[in-house]
Amino acid sequence: MQTKNFNELFRVLKDVAPVVTTGALLLVLFSCVLFGIQTYLNLPQESLSIGATVFQSGHIHRLFLYPFHHRTLPQLLLNGTALLFLCGSVEKGFGTVRFLFLFLLLASIIGVFYSFLDLLQDVSQHTEGLLPLILACVALTTLHTKMTKGFLCGVSFPAVALPWVLLVICTVLIPHSVLLCNVIAILIGWVYGNGWLSAVDMSESRAAVLEKILLFKLLKNIRGVKFVPASSQERRKTLLPQINPSPGSYPVQAYAPLPSITTANTPATVYEGWPHSATFTPPPHPHGQLSAQSVGHSCDHNHGHSHGTKQ
Repeated sequence: MQTKNFNELFRVLKDVAPVVTTGALLLVLFSCVLFGIQTYLNLPQESLSIGATVFQSGHIHRLFLYPFHHRTLPQLLLNGTALLFLCGSVEKGFGTVRFLFLFLLLASIIGVFYSFLDLLQDVSQHTEGLLPLILACVALTTLHTKMTKGFLCGVSFPAVALPWVLLVICTVLIPHSVLLCNVIAILIGWVYGNGWLSAVDMSESRAAVLEKILLFKLLKNIRGVKFVPASSQERRKTLLPQINPSPGSYPVQAYAPLPSITTANTPATVYEGWPHSATFTPPPHPHGQLSAQSVGHSCDHNHGHSHGTKQ
């Protein structure tokens, strides 16, 4: 009994758990490594955060590293879980290489805008973490989805409002989240989704060339995770594999052939359990032509109905 319950629980968790993609997993692992280094070396909590200090001190490297920086372990776990659940569809649509480039591109743009606005504020407020990039990816997804409505906890709302709903939830649940930075992230995600950043975007052909380097070849060989190719054709083959069932794996129903007439000169045969004659030869019409009435009489005769002769 316990084994059966355990199997059912494992099946439910397997259905709920998202398909782990290579790019998303790589971002989460890098965040964990950076958090471990920060904890071991006892670095300041705002050592890689973005804010007014990016322009004041010239710490440009923070624009690319702040998404991987987390102050506390709960912040890291919540952001990592949200990334795996919400950003997998973006990686499946762009490919792993383009998704990683998109992540760094959006991170730098969001960091520049927020640092500039934070410079104008009286009180500087630093921020970090994966949450702004997650909201940007969700905003990007809502522009390309065919769904018009979203559902959350039984409540229906327009799909375009999904990033704002997640913004409210994440601001309440995830610690050290800054509202202004998250709002900027959603707006930048919409800007990218409308194609206004195509001049700095990576093309599909360029991403296909980068896939051939050694690093991405090694990532393709990781078992248990899905590496999404940059090419649209290869991406369809990876995400939508063709099903080739073995012979006899599916039941095949035999259908009755067309109604036929068994005559004395044409012996009846059996085809997969259905009796029929070898050929279908309707009787000739008295005037040498085939009419609908004669075929109808022939079919009725074949089904066992007799017709009386005209007097």
